[in-house]
Amino acid sequence: SVEIGTIDNAMADKGKGVFTAKCSACHQITDQKVVGPGLKGVTKRRTPEWIMNQITNPVEMEQKDPVGKALLAKYLTQMSFQNVSDDETRQILEYLRKNDQ
Repeated sequence: SVEIGTIDNAMADKGKGVFTAKCSACHQITDQKVVGPGLKGVTKRRTPEWIMNQITNPVEMEQKDPVGKALLAKYLTQMSFQNVSDDETRQILEYLRKNDQ
């Protein structure tokens, strides 16, 4: 369970840095596909728990979760774990939420 409230701008700013360093080679925060899907609107399509699980457990999610399996089948590339901590994952989520507001 992930508790979210109003967007924490300081956390979102940290998340932008983590996203840029660890995610932006394969994902954009627009609709544009790079290696993986564009992430615009992802917080409207997926729960906070799903997003954080996908970031921290991508191999397991793409083996067991129906949405994860479908994304792997569509993009034909296994998302790799980027050695992100739980705190960094939460910061990325906040950055994605801010982008989607």
